[in-house]
Amino acid sequence: MDHTTLALVQLGAVFFGLGMLGKFANRIGVSPIPLYLIGGLAFGEGGLVPLHGIGEFATLSGEIGVVLLLLLLGLEYTAGELMTGLRQSWVAGLVDLLLNATPGALVGLAMGWGPVGALAMAGVTYISSSGIVAKVLADLGRLGNRETPVILAVLVFEDLAMAVYLPILTALLAGVSLLGGLKAVGIALLAVTVVLVIALRFGKYVSAIVDAPNADVFLLRVLGAALLVAGFASALQVSAAVGAFLLGIAISGSTAEQATRLLEPIRDLFAAMFFVAFGLNTDPTQIPPVLGVALGLALLTTLTKLATGYWAARRAGIARMGRLRAGAALVARGEFSIVIAGLAVASGAVPPAMAALATAYVLIMAVLGPVAARLAEPAGRLVIRLRPATA
Repeated sequence: MDHTTLALVQLGAVFFGLGMLGKFANRIGVSPIPLYLIGGLAFGEGGLVPLHGIGEFATLSGEIGVVLLLLLLGLEYTAGELMTGLRQSWVAGLVDLLLNATPGALVGLAMGWGPVGALAMAGVTYISSSGIVAKVLADLGRLGNRETPVILAVLVFEDLAMAVYLPILTALLAGVSLLGGLKAVGIALLAVTVVLVIALRFGKYVSAIVDAPNADVFLLRVLGAALLVAGFASALQVSAAVGAFLLGIAISGSTAEQATRLLEPIRDLFAAMFFVAFGLNTDPTQIPPVLGVALGLALLTTLTKLATGYWAARRAGIARMGRLRAGAALVARGEFSIVIAGLAVASGAVPPAMAALATAYVLIMAVLGPVAARLAEPAGRLVIRLRPATA
């Protein structure tokens, strides 16, 4: 069997298998991310049936998946909403950063991965999965709840923090000097500022550039623009993901709605390949040695996210039940944690064991997050019944 034939057979099997895993995840009411990671682990080096014909395609697909994940995340916000959310949530955002980045940083140092590894692990444990959180809130019918704006405000702060964090991490992983790192941060902050100004004042012109009456032409323009911006951003060491996120912010109105509708299926396809590619590049035999660390880290950061949401909701005047729901909704980790770990491991600046730890951690948290969100209300009622108090 020649290489092309082998690649087609393997790729077809992977796509079909992902479809079956996604259907199973929907049936049991959990995120498909853990199943995609397990699928990648099963067919990577050290897995059950290693696949050798789709490595390059999986890697490139994974990069496109990251770009689309961030692009659609940016499309969810307007520049005005981001600025309003930042003003309202910066205190809660800082508490979130302190409570949830610190455990990852300490584990990175304890594992002997140095300051760069500690910074990468801080990002892995810090940021919640916007995709999983949004899906859980919709599935549970909580989008109209009083605590939901608090949850979204914390997520907005995290997304903006990523716009600064990713360029810093990328620069340090590349081994640049202190001056180079400061330059990368300066470029990132300048890019964020310029895009926000453009989006606030000239967003309609950006939308007009990518808009088109035909769906196929529109799709080509938006996808082409996203890849171009991501590529130029990567060349400037700002991070391709951040470039795509900023482009999404700049597109607004009906153009953003149409882009979201057309790109969502493509995003889901390439995002699935991203998780598979990460799993393919992770040796499953390295997971058992770090499983205990992953479990401990998962327990600790579940408590810190619960505390973050509870405190933020309490500060906003939300009743006790809403505080519990807010904390539980933020527990899930997913796509961003894997993006950060993938950047770190691919650079060679941290050992492969970090990929194993991040995979095990995300597997646990992507399952635990939706479960915690579902159980928050009945558990809260039980606690209130046993210990009645004024909310």
